[in-house]
Amino acid sequence: MIITKTPFRMSFFGGGTDMENFFREYGGAVLSTTFDKYCYVTVRHLPRFFDYSTELSYSKIERVKDPIEIVHPAIRNAMKMLDMHEIRLTYEADLPARSGLGTSSSFAVGMLNAFYALKGKYADKKKLADEAIYLERELCQEAGGWQDQIAASFGGMNRIEFNKDGSYEVRPIIIHPERKKQLGDNLLMFFTGFTRFSSEMQKANATGYTEKIKQLQAMYELVNEAEKVLEDKYSNLDDFGRLLDKTWRLKRQTGGAITTNSINSLYERGIQAGALGGKLLGAGGGGFLVFYVQPEKQKEVKEAMNNLMYIPFEFENDGTRVIHYTPEAYVSKEEEEN
Repeated sequence: MIITKTPFRMSFFGGGTDMENFFREYGGAVLSTTFDKYCYVTVRHLPRFFDYSTELSYSKIERVKDPIEIVHPAIRNAMKMLDMHEIRLTYEADLPARSGLGTSSSFAVGMLNAFYALKGKYADKKKLADEAIYLERELCQEAGGWQDQIAASFGGMNRIEFNKDGSYEVRPIIIHPERKKQLGDNLLMFFTGFTRFSSEMQKANATGYTEKIKQLQAMYELVNEAEKVLEDKYSNLDDFGRLLDKTWRLKRQTGGAITTNSINSLYERGIQAGALGGKLLGAGGGGFLVFYVQPEKQKEVKEAMNNLMYIPFEFENDGTRVIHYTPEAYVSKEEEEN
């Protein structure tokens, strides 16, 4: 039996520039972090006592005789890609799916990590990120960028640089632990209650793409500014919050599905209560709002958001990992018959 633990990510700056059609022409970068909310994937080989060969438990339960019958596209394609057979897979998570935190990509990374471990093979973080991108973007044909899979795999607070040749680099943000703690203490996250499919949001936001190039390029530049604020111990950390407000207002211009009147109203309520800035996490349309709030203003902001669920969190640095490993002696039916 294998159990993997994979974090969710919080993207601060550069979202949208990780789309392949953008960064292959202009380059791109995101500044993001993972935090201490996780998804767990448990995988083992299914004993041959049943009239089905594969059992899956996520928001639904699937029991099939042949992996080709699996409805869940990521599981079906991943099993085919890694030649997995006769398994029982269970998915659990600390936060809801379709909420803007890269949950589907965290699942993809955690699942691939579990599959490799079940086969007795080691896959490094880059291999897991690359294969999760290939799984979601190519095999499943889901629209979206590359940052979620990379963040979930590597973990930590990073600048992820996307190059025109299709390569990427993960550069940890060099920040003093006390300054990083102060940043975490100044971030408040709330669940709006709305959920959506990121790939659907990305498709909706793809219309009028050429008009969004300038906004995306401006958002790309903000990654540099935000990185300087974090790494320069003499800069005012509150500028990070002001830049969040700037990137959010730019992001709203890049797609009609990014936000709604309800989200706009919630955001402005937070700003009026004292937040310096914030943003909706993910591809838009709902999920989690994060605000940068100075300590003396946090009570007012929480009261202004009292109809939303407040989610305390801390940053994490590990990325995906195997937290339980019990090897199994598995012999396929074909090998058994021979």
